[in-house]
Amino acid sequence: MQTRNLTSTLNVSAIGLGCMGMSEFYGPRNDEASLKVLDKALDLGIRFFDTADMYGPWHNEELLGKFIASRKADVRLATKFGIVRRPGEYRRSINNAPDYARQSCEASLKRLGVDHIDLYYVHRVDTGVPIEETMQGLAALVKEGKIGHIGLCEVSAATLRRAHAVHPVSAVQTEYSLWSREAESSVLPLCRELGIGFVAYSPLGRGFLTGRFQHGSMPADSDFRRTLPRFQPENLAQKRSLVDVIAALAAQQQCQPSQIALAWLLAQGDNIVPIPGTCNPLHLEENVDALRVRLAVPELEALRQAVSAIPVAGERYTPEGMKGVNA
Repeated sequence: MQTRNLTSTLNVSAIGLGCMGMSEFYGPRNDEASLKVLDKALDLGIRFFDTADMYGPWHNEELLGKFIASRKADVRLATKFGIVRRPGEYRRSINNAPDYARQSCEASLKRLGVDHIDLYYVHRVDTGVPIEETMQGLAALVKEGKIGHIGLCEVSAATLRRAHAVHPVSAVQTEYSLWSREAESSVLPLCRELGIGFVAYSPLGRGFLTGRFQHGSMPADSDFRRTLPRFQPENLAQKRSLVDVIAALAAQQQCQPSQIALAWLLAQGDNIVPIPGTCNPLHLEENVDALRVRLAVPELEALRQAVSAIPVAGERYTPEGMKGVNA
C-alpha cells in the first residue's frame, strides 16, 4: 500500500475507507458483513479509517471500536464532532462549543475503545461560535494527548485561514470528485499554500461515477440519495455524458470506471487522500487497485474538459444537509 502525508506528522494509506455507509443512509446495516469488509481493508493495507459520532448516530464508532479491539489494529483513526442528531432523524443542529467538543471527544474515545484519536474534525462549522474559540478548545485536547491532529470539514477558505492562525489544521475533508469540484476554487489552493492535507469524501460521486445509475436505475426508496437534488432523474440525466467519458477511458485502460475516477483524484495532488466507502469486498479491492492506474496528461486533460463542459445540476444536499457547508 502506498502512503501519503496529510502533514509531516500524519502519514496515512493513500486510499482510506469511509465507514459511514456501514451504519445508515445507504440501506440496512449488517454488522457481520461490515466487520468482514473492515478485516479485508486491513489485509489490503488500508490504515486510514474515517467515522463520525453522528453516523448511526454513535453506532459507527462502536462498530469500529469492536473491529479495532478484535484485530489489535495499528490504524489511523479519524472521527468528527459538531453535527447533533437524534436516532432515526436526519434533522440536525450544529454545536462547535469548546465544552461540547471535549464532551464529544471523550465519548468518541470510549466508543472507539482507544485513548487517542489521530485526526479529530469539526464536522460542520457553527457560525454562531467563533472558529477561534473552537480551535482553542481543540488545541487543549491536543495538548492533553486525546487527539493528535485537528481537521475541518466542508469549511470555507476564509474560516480555514482563521482557524489555522490559532492552531495548525492538519486536514480538510470536503466532497471532491469529477462531479463535485467546488473545492478547486479556493479551499484546495489554500490547503496547498498552508501545507494542509485534503481528504476527499464521496470520491465516486456516491456511486454515480461508477456507472451504477447510468441507465435510468435509481437508488432504493430507503436510500438517502433518493432525496438529494443531484440524484433527481432530471439532474442525473444531465451528468450521464460524463460517465460515458469515464467508461470509455476505463475500457482503454482495461480497468473499472471507479478506478479512473479515483486515479484522476489521486493525480490532483500528493496531499489528497480519497476515502471511498463500501460494504462490498469486491468494490473495496477495486478501489485499492486504482493505485495501479496511471493517467497520462492528455487523459487527465480530457477528463477535465469533459467535466467543464457539463453544467452542475442540483445541490449536493437538501437544505437541511447544507447546514454548515462552506461556512
